[in-house]
Amino acid sequence: MDDAAQNRDQRLEAGELVRVSAAYEGASADVAQAREVARDFLDRLQAVHGLPVSTRVMGMVQLAVSELVTNAVKHAPGPCLLDLEVTAGRVEITVWDSAPVLPVARAADPGRVGQHGLEIVMAVCQGFEVHQEPVGKRITAVVELADDPEGDVAGRRP
Repeated sequence: MDDAAQNRDQRLEAGELVRVSAAYEGASADVAQAREVARDFLDRLQAVHGLPVSTRVMGMVQLAVSELVTNAVKHAPGPCLLDLEVTAGRVEITVWDSAPVLPVARAADPGRVGQHGLEIVMAVCQGFEVHQEPVGKRITAVVELADDPEGDVAGRRP
């Protein structure tokens, strides 16, 4: 991660939040690096903290990170920030960028090529928020660690 700022990784006592942050300069290569940060973060959640992370959650978090960082790189001048945080059984993915324009999901159009990223994130995540900031905006998407509403997680079978 030559162009990315030093990652800050915060590991607290059991039951408290776990977080990693990264800053990117706004290059297209940053998208792959952001996905790698997400994958490594989720791998550490399992290995270090013993939190089960299913294949589905791994994929959904990486997909949301990829789409949100891609949008920041494409539509905002300058750097973007990625925060991944786990608390209360969910992964919060937050991307800040300097563009003041808030994103709007477009109406579904199967004939449209591209520009489906926000629709995808909203479809695969259990929560989605956009906040205007004094400079730019902050977008947060939430992926629940539990694979279904009853709380069953892949790998925990009777």
